[in-house]
Amino acid sequence: MNAITITLSDDRLAQLQEMATRFQVSPEELVRVGVEELLAQPDDVFQRMVAAVLKKNAELYRRLA
Repeated sequence: MNAITITLSDDRLAQLQEMATRFQVSPEELVRVGVEELLAQPDDVFQRMVAAVLKKNAELYRRLA
């Protein structure tokens, strides 16, 4: 198994921690399950979701480049 590192804003991290607490799992486990669910979607659904995220964050990506 491999590990990755992601960067989240303080607000998003707080939301993740609150949601993980509600589901009684670690934030890492909640993210892992979310990624697995996303990857299990049919390809067309996955592609639409990725496109929506990229469009939503386009300005952020442009500034970080």
